[in-house]
Formats: sequence, C-alpha cells, structure tokens
Amino acid sequence: MSARPLIMGVLNVTPDSFSDGGHYLAPEDAIARGRALVEAGADIVDVGGESTRPGAEIVGVAEEIARVRPALEALSAAGITTSIDTMNAETARVALAAGTLYVNDVSGGQADPELLRVVAASETAILIAGHWRGRLDAGDSLAHYADPVSEVVEELSRIVAAARAAGIPDDRIILDPGLGFSKTGAHNWAILRGLDRLTALGFPLLIGASRKRFLGEMLPADAEVAERDLPTAVLTALIADSGIWGVRVHEPRASARALDVWEHLRS
Repeated sequence: MSARPLIMGVLNVTPDSFSDGGHYLAPEDAIARGRALVEAGADIVDVGGESTRPGAEIVGVAEEIARVRPALEALSAAGITTSIDTMNAETARVALAAGTLYVNDVSGGQADPELLRVVAASETAILIAGHWRGRLDAGDSLAHYADPVSEVVEELSRIVAAARAAGIPDDRIILDPGLGFSKTGAHNWAILRGLDRLTALGFPLLIGASRKRFLGEMLPADAEVAERDLPTAVLTALIADSGIWGVRVHEPRASARALDVWEHLRS
C-alpha cells in the first residue's frame, strides 16, 4: 500500500503570484498564513519570494531574502517544517540557516548551479528539483515535446546527475516534473498519466498541480482561481496510489480531506 502523500502548503510572499500575490507581503500576515496552512493540514510550508508565472518580474536576491526570512525564521522556530521556493543559492543559504529543511528549486539547479553546492554542504538539506526549460513566457515557446513523459524523464535524469556531481546524495533528492513549466495542458495530463515512469527513476516525487491553468480549463471561463481547489483535491486523491511523495497545494484542507477518503477506501 502506498504511503499517504505529504501535503506542502504554498506561502507566496510576493506581490505578483498568479493566485494570491500581495496577500501575505507583511511579515505578520505571512507568519499567520503559514500557521493557518498547518492547521488546515499542511505537513510542510513552502515559502517563496519570487513569482514564477509567465512574464513575472525577476526579483533581486536581497529583496527575495527580505521577503522570506521573517516567515522562515518564525515558522521554523515554532517547530513547523519549512521549505524555501527559490532558484538562488544565497537565498537557499539564508533559508537553511533559518532552519529550513527543503530547498525547492523549480529550475533543478539550472538557474544558479551554486545552489546545488549550498544544498550539498548542508548535512540535512533536501533538494526538490523541478523539471525546467527556462523562465516562462506568455507563448509557452519551450512547450514542445514529441513524448512528454520520456523527455521529462530524460531531462530530470540529467538534473539528478548534476546534483550528484555537486555532492548531494540520492536520499536527499526529490523530483518534481514541473507541471505547467514549459508544458501545455495536454503535456501535463500526459505526465500525470505516466507517473509510474517518473517514480521508476527511484526518487520521491512531488506533484504541483494546484490551481494551475490546465485545471482551470475544465471550469467556466468566469470561474475564480480558488475554484480550482476542488479539482486539485480530486487529483490529489486520484494520484495518491501512484507512490508519489507529496503534493504542493494552495489550500491544504481540501486535499487533506481527499486523502482521508483515499485512506479509508484503501483500508
């Protein structure tokens, strides 16, 4: 029987994230939101200070650190497991010093190769390496695949090789196929149908489908972004049997309840 996937709650300390930008910029709001995510069922709080949506402004490292450090320090001090969502080595270094366990890099170490060495230098830090072909643009210009699953597997394998070369042991690597990153809705669905080929790589797998455009495409055109939480939760339950390590979601409560149903059905 597959273990219950962990739930990673999203905490965007940004003005421009696609679904909740600007809501938690003030440190006290970010800290309160982090606590609320845990109360709603999150096992990990993933704190990010730079949006990765198409066309998002690139944030200076000093600004990124200023945004995320108060929440990371306060939540870690409260015993909450935290993750830093960053592509920058110096931000990762500061986060680890604040008590963060996971470094969630959507670029898999490609945006700043020094990040891999920062993770390797830690005795406990765990790298979550995403599949990435570059920063997103409005036209999905890099979203071209002959076989999405095979190509993502191949490109993630190269990311693993780079992480190993930097000194990160296999038991401190988690992979993320990067749904929505240089991928159309059809590509995302193909990857979700082929999760067995991704888990066959032998690494824990994090899935971040929450509120993404391909789920919104199933809803009425005027639906609010938060209405994507229900399909997100349904998807969480549907893929739990595939052996994934965790899901990254904006609203943990719905996915936690979905996993409760999954556990009851399985037992």
